[in-house]
Amino acid sequence: MAPIWPETSRPSGTLLELLTLEELDRDLYRATTVFDEPHPIYGGQVAAQALLAAGGTVPSDRAPHSLHGYFLRGGDTRRDTIFRVDRDRDGRSFSARRVVAVQNGEVILNMSVSFHIQEKGLDLPVDAIPELEAPETLERGRIPRLASFEGAVPTQDHDGLEIPTRFWARCTERLPDDPLMHAAVLTYVSDTSSGLAGFHQDGWWTSSSLDHSMWFHRHIRLDDWVLVDLAPRTVSGGRGLYTGSMYSREGVLGASLTQEALFRKVGPPGI
Repeated sequence: MAPIWPETSRPSGTLLELLTLEELDRDLYRATTVFDEPHPIYGGQVAAQALLAAGGTVPSDRAPHSLHGYFLRGGDTRRDTIFRVDRDRDGRSFSARRVVAVQNGEVILNMSVSFHIQEKGLDLPVDAIPELEAPETLERGRIPRLASFEGAVPTQDHDGLEIPTRFWARCTERLPDDPLMHAAVLTYVSDTSSGLAGFHQDGWWTSSSLDHSMWFHRHIRLDDWVLVDLAPRTVSGGRGLYTGSMYSREGVLGASLTQEALFRKVGPPGI
């Protein structure tokens, strides 16, 4: 398959191997899948692993409904990552957790995650999925830095983009029937590309992610096609903010996201 983004290195092994955590002790986990890559660890990988670590400490009837994380340092793909979970609260309906990801004694990510029991209520989606080409009608190719994923790029909101702000993505590995795992894979995908690409000009580019938030509205499967639709909001003071929506191929809004990233005159971004 031809690449749909500029090709970069990719993790060795499968996505499920990458997301597997070893439980060292109560509330203490380790990611041991390592590989040699010239870039810092992809932020979506660490965020997805942190979500799985937090989910390992809550009752199985509670699924994540939101997360808020800060990327503090660039991680090393050649080192194990330790995840420490703090159990802030377990209520009748919600559980709150804090996670820190550590390498070489330094925190590379901290994240707050909230979990909620399955609850009946109104279901009122507002934004419909954009009318775009179906993924089967488009050229498919690799998504840089993502293990076990293929993608397809439909019509974009802006002309002349170096990287797409909307794309179809599908995990090529069969995923278990586990809402926590599918939320983690949504998180894994959510940090790729950039909603700020429409603002690139005169050497000003988006680069490192600073903070990332997600809200999980409905369960959607990631081993079928999902549309990631990103929109720029503002650039100011060396930072840019964008929002995004993630839909199933049937048009179900599964998750919403926001991200703030560095936006400086530094040359083309790492994706």
